[in-house]
Amino acid sequence: MSGPIAIPAWDSERPPEPSLIDDCVHCGFCLPTCPTYSLWGEEADSPRGRIVLMDEGHRSELSAPMVGHLDNCLGCMACVTACPSGVQYDKLIEDTRAQVERRWRRPLRERLLRRAIFALFPHPRRLRFMAPFSRLAPGRLGRLAPRRRSSVALPASLPASGPARGSVGFVQGCVQRVFFGDVNLASVRLLGRQGWDVHVPPSHRCCGALQLHAGEESAAEARATIEAFERFDFVVVNAAGCGSSMKDYGHLLRDDPEWAERAASFAAKVRDLTEILEPAAGEPVPMRVAYHDACHLAHAQGVREQPRELLRAVPGLELVEPADWEICCGSAGIYNLVKPDAAAQLGRRKAEALLDTGADAVVAANPGCALQIAAHARELGREIEVLHPAEVLERSLLSG
Repeated sequence: MSGPIAIPAWDSERPPEPSLIDDCVHCGFCLPTCPTYSLWGEEADSPRGRIVLMDEGHRSELSAPMVGHLDNCLGCMACVTACPSGVQYDKLIEDTRAQVERRWRRPLRERLLRRAIFALFPHPRRLRFMAPFSRLAPGRLGRLAPRRRSSVALPASLPASGPARGSVGFVQGCVQRVFFGDVNLASVRLLGRQGWDVHVPPSHRCCGALQLHAGEESAAEARATIEAFERFDFVVVNAAGCGSSMKDYGHLLRDDPEWAERAASFAAKVRDLTEILEPAAGEPVPMRVAYHDACHLAHAQGVREQPRELLRAVPGLELVEPADWEICCGSAGIYNLVKPDAAAQLGRRKAEALLDTGADAVVAANPGCALQIAAHARELGREIEVLHPAEVLERSLLSG
């Protein structure tokens, strides 16, 4: 028999690798940790269901339902933590999303929204200009606007104040530097106290994390980041999403003969702030705090115990754990802007779990999480302070 030949959804430029797809044995351990499966119970909105769609894409055309199920994924990587077979879903979804953005024409409204997001958020100067008006913005963007904003200019270099340990390049982040500049200042001061010479390249703008996680072109941002920071002993970042993207540069640029080796070497130097700081006892901070695991720190980078060790070393601080720690808060890069209903359900669930601990404050190591949690706690009628680990450590170690 003969019939029409199916046009594959994926082109030849880094499609989701069949060998990685075949690693999935469809056991279902990922299902309880997947935010969208927990919301809707749909197989196609689970990690193993999306892997089936990735496999089908090698033989059949893209369709609106297929793109919809792939778009529904938050990219939280909780499935990577849960998977007993070591399926590299992070690499699969990254490559798949890049394919979708190249080969699927979105409706005009979606295209305009995404263009507006990427024309604003990865550009700190533009974002800083718009920040005073953010709370006046309509809908979801206005509700997520921070009640506090701290844009702090960091020095280009800060010499170590403790015994010398080496040099680090500090990545300021886009949203982080505009809305949480005080977190960046605390971070570099803590690094200096522990013996690191800190350098902040003033020309560096964006690491490409938002673009990479959404399937948009991010190679130019990766190359610029590598050029700005590769000369230092380590590259330190305090925003989980940025850290996970930079640790992934080796995969992103793997087919670039000029950059592949440099990217892999650079990625090996990247450290989250909580990975490079050492626990130290300082002044008491008498607080009860709930620790929120940012997905791109806990799942994408596998960093869970280090921030807890730092916090447990603070005298007087009581650390409590929320229920369902592994479920995403719904921020997920640009997800809360392009999928506001699902993000809001997850945001309320996360805020409730954190508030139920009875904590005085929440600690979260990612700006998107901080904005999401604070906004939904506020919508539940319960304001709560959301702090970065650096802010807690600053109160203990730098209070004098």
